[in-house]
Amino acid sequence: MASTSIPLTLPVLPLDDEVVLPGMVVPLDLNDGDVRAAVEAAQAAARNQPGKPRVLLVPRIDGTYASTGVLGTVEQVGRLADGDPGALIRGRERVRIGAGTTGPGAALWVEGTVVDDRAPDPLPGHVVELVKEYKALATSWLRKRGAWQVVDRVQAIDDVSALADNSGYSPFLTTEQKVELLETADPVARLKLATQHLRDHLAEQDVAETIAKDVQEGVDKQQREFLLRRQLEAVRKELRELNGETEGEESDDYRARVEAADLPEKVREAALKEVDKLERSSDQSPEGSWIRTWLDTVLELPWNERTEDAYDIQGAKAVLDAEHAGLEDVKERITEYLAVRKRRADRGLGVVGGRRGGAVLALVGPPGVGKTSLGESVAHAMGRKFVRVALGGVRDEAEIRGHRRTYVGALPGRIVRAIKEAGSMNPVVLLDEIDKVGSDFRGDPAAALLEVLDPAQNHTFRDHYLEVELDLSDVVFLATANVLEAIPEALLDRMELVRLDGYTEDEKVVIARDHLLPRQLERAGLSGDEVVIDEGALRKLAGEYTREAGVRNLERSIARLLRKVAAQHELGERELPYTVTEDDLRGLIGRPHHVPESAQDPAERRTAVPGVATGLAVTGAGGDVLFVEASLADPETGAAGLTLTGQLGDVMKESAQIALSFLRSHGAELELPVGDLKDRGVHIHFPAGAVPKDGPSAGITMTTALASLLSGRLVRTDVAMTGEVSLTGRVLPIGGVKQKLLAAHRAGVTTVIIPKRNEPDLDDVPAEVLDKLDVHTVTDVRQVLEVALSPATQGAEPEVPVAA
Repeated sequence: MASTSIPLTLPVLPLDDEVVLPGMVVPLDLNDGDVRAAVEAAQAAARNQPGKPRVLLVPRIDGTYASTGVLGTVEQVGRLADGDPGALIRGRERVRIGAGTTGPGAALWVEGTVVDDRAPDPLPGHVVELVKEYKALATSWLRKRGAWQVVDRVQAIDDVSALADNSGYSPFLTTEQKVELLETADPVARLKLATQHLRDHLAEQDVAETIAKDVQEGVDKQQREFLLRRQLEAVRKELRELNGETEGEESDDYRARVEAADLPEKVREAALKEVDKLERSSDQSPEGSWIRTWLDTVLELPWNERTEDAYDIQGAKAVLDAEHAGLEDVKERITEYLAVRKRRADRGLGVVGGRRGGAVLALVGPPGVGKTSLGESVAHAMGRKFVRVALGGVRDEAEIRGHRRTYVGALPGRIVRAIKEAGSMNPVVLLDEIDKVGSDFRGDPAAALLEVLDPAQNHTFRDHYLEVELDLSDVVFLATANVLEAIPEALLDRMELVRLDGYTEDEKVVIARDHLLPRQLERAGLSGDEVVIDEGALRKLAGEYTREAGVRNLERSIARLLRKVAAQHELGERELPYTVTEDDLRGLIGRPHHVPESAQDPAERRTAVPGVATGLAVTGAGGDVLFVEASLADPETGAAGLTLTGQLGDVMKESAQIALSFLRSHGAELELPVGDLKDRGVHIHFPAGAVPKDGPSAGITMTTALASLLSGRLVRTDVAMTGEVSLTGRVLPIGGVKQKLLAAHRAGVTTVIIPKRNEPDLDDVPAEVLDKLDVHTVTDVRQVLEVALSPATQGAEPEVPVAA
């Protein structure tokens, strides 16, 4: 808007950090020198002209004057409410300040020009909407403040300029915002600016009210909870007094419980620190429940509880013999342990170097040989508590070492829980299926077991949950596993290895007679007087109906047999008492599943044709026999080379290549037609193709099968062999001799060929097995062929099998 050209000369009334807009009426204190000088100068000038005295109200911000002021008239001079002299001044219109000039009095005089800030008439539509919005916002704000009398006055203002300047009364506007309104000449722009300031203030006010409401609700909730808890304490106190209890008898008095408990010194210090934290924490703090749970766990652990070992060595050995047949290695080891413990106790050497005399044994063997049940027998023999910790499928490291206490639902590890469950610090802890422990993103539990099973470290074992030292050096750890290779090498190095390679047939008969049969008779609801199974029937069950290293399937067969007899008796088909003989088995539970090769018709045996040999192997279920079949392809097919089938590993494939290379290079001296090997393809197959096979111990078996194929001489039916072969024909040592010989004995084999360097391993084989086996120790493949191959037949040589 253009300003008028009417010049004005006015005394300046400076306003420090305050702004007056047109239409506003403000009282000013005349004790201020600048205010009094300006008012007196205006009064002196008014004597010579009509009208009220006029001054120029100019904002002064940090000593700097604004470029626009307000023409004000002195309405009244008198006393303010506090009694001080004052003047009432009304703002009239905007004045753009020009140059300074002179005038009467001590005031500063300036020239100015009145600014024309009238709105257009009629108002455009958007301005009308702007006026409505401002009035609505101003009304909302005034109603919140309870200024109902001002609402009507604001609603009555129709002039745009006056409505915008009315916002000068708003206390929430800053001095800078008011100066901006003063210097904005356009009334529409000024009203937009005032509307925006008012809208922003109302938004801030809504947020502040929401926050205040939330805070107030939180305070009210805390006060209500505090009041209810106080009431609850008062009720409990009244109940205690009613029951005649005193304050000190409260069950959650942890300080008294810790001081009364028989704890090690460091554990006591840690517990008392936690009690101090508990006393300082509020009832609402979640830390209080964590501390209580931790204290309960610490107080429940048997820190100084120990059972006395039974040092009756003869009695302990008798307990082991009564509960388990065979397993002499384990029995000897436990007997040695007890003997050493007895001598240490007699000489006062119970604790040496902070460590007690615990033990860590690894029982490795096929399923069903009694590893798990042996742990309970060991505890029985030693007079100790027994705890079983199942590790199969455990993949979380925290299962062993515990969780940190900061986690929700944190618990100590399985080792600490086992000690707590046993109720003593020297139990027998069976770590079952340690070879089935796995690892994933949650850590490696096998690595966490390294400290637990290390006799040099486990006297200071720290669980993540307890965070205090726990002495495990007096614990007897028995770890069971089926596969030795599945146990990490570092973990295996910390344990004393004891192998359980399976039972002989005689041992199985004893176990079935003394242990399995009585247990299954009880489960079948029968007594020993009603059903008797003679030794011949038990031997046939062990030899022909089951072929395993352990006795689980044997027990199932006995259970099935007894169920059949019980059912027939209930149906009225059989009278009791009844004795089961060897001839009754087929009628009761069907035909045998494992008939030895020696018992079959010679024409039906696998080795009835050249090119088939019997080998020995070790699997996760113990020892087993395997067969090797070899054939030559028709030369007309042109399929030269070596073909291997039967799901073989790389080591076994290399053994086949070595066997073939040896025969090609030494076939002439062995009087074999090696020319066939050059022109015809060789196929070696291992039956039971669904079972993975690997290892070097089938080397002499494959060599024998190929030699039988080329010579036309049959491999003896009663011969099985194992050994690694070299390119020069040397027979190298292998592992698992005991398991393999037990498997040969179970299969009805009478002659076994093993490497000469494995001869010391025969000491581990039971004497009753060796008595029934003719064991040949060899150093060269030529010796193997002399023993294994049948003498050459007279007349025509047998036809060499050809692969299809």
